[in-house]
Amino acid sequence: MEAFMSDALPLQKNFLIRHATLRQIQVFESVARNLSFTRAAEELHLTQPTVSAQVKSLVEAIEMPLYEQIGRSIYLTEVGEQVACSCREVLNHFSNLEIMLDDFRGMKRGKLRVAVISTAKYFMPIALGKFCKKYPDIDLGLTITNREGLLKRIEHNMDDIYIVGQIPNSNYALDIHPFVPNPLVMIANRNHPLVGKKVSLKRLAKEPFIMREEGSGIRMAVEQLFQEQGLSVNERLTLATNEAIKHCVVGELGVACVSKHALYLEQKEGPIVELEVEGFPIEKEWNIVFPAGKELSLLAREFLAFLKEKGTDYIQLP
Repeated sequence: MEAFMSDALPLQKNFLIRHATLRQIQVFESVARNLSFTRAAEELHLTQPTVSAQVKSLVEAIEMPLYEQIGRSIYLTEVGEQVACSCREVLNHFSNLEIMLDDFRGMKRGKLRVAVISTAKYFMPIALGKFCKKYPDIDLGLTITNREGLLKRIEHNMDDIYIVGQIPNSNYALDIHPFVPNPLVMIANRNHPLVGKKVSLKRLAKEPFIMREEGSGIRMAVEQLFQEQGLSVNERLTLATNEAIKHCVVGELGVACVSKHALYLEQKEGPIVELEVEGFPIEKEWNIVFPAGKELSLLAREFLAFLKEKGTDYIQLP
């Protein structure tokens, strides 16, 4: 009897199995991801009272607060963040099971969640469009965000596959697949006096810069290059998107560093010109990543293979 009891699961490990339901897990994961009971209700096609009741039941089962509500805003507690991650893992396992069963039935369905840094927005919609022609019935999600937002999504296991530039530090255990070059170039208005000249970094340092926000991979690359030469950036503006930066360059507010991928839609005779600057382009790379040990769904594995085989076909550098 003692040997039998020692092999049994501890009582507390059985508690959630007996008291938490898959529906509660699904509802709380949606609330945690959307940080909204209303949006979760809309996403799951439930009434808001039903969503509230399901979350309340899960909170009672766990016996610890999972979120705080201040005014109309919801903030996850530290426990709530961990529970949300575990809920996603459970739902991912069931999603994989559904895909496998559909595959046995000869069907190609399932969920695919992709998150990319903002510069990858110039190619990822095209690649996804081509992929969806092969699998037209998939449930698709695409998030385009900055580096900080992407790292948070990786930390919380919110997507299947991510495309990043600079690899995060060692706090993130990642499965890394180098993808394509991501050269960083300097741009200016076509009327800028430096256009058509070979420019030293020291001369460039005198120009007003339009910079990406703190934490941006492009910003870090530029600052590192300048620091290595004992120079500093003459920062005039800080903006969070490449499109906003390009508009400011057109407005002659300064020079800027952007991914060359951000220029492929620009007309050759348009108002933005790439400068010839010492130390540029800064050679960087896009990487396809996901958390190490993550069990990719059949659909995500198929998309990963698709990107490796054909992804570069949809990338155009000017």
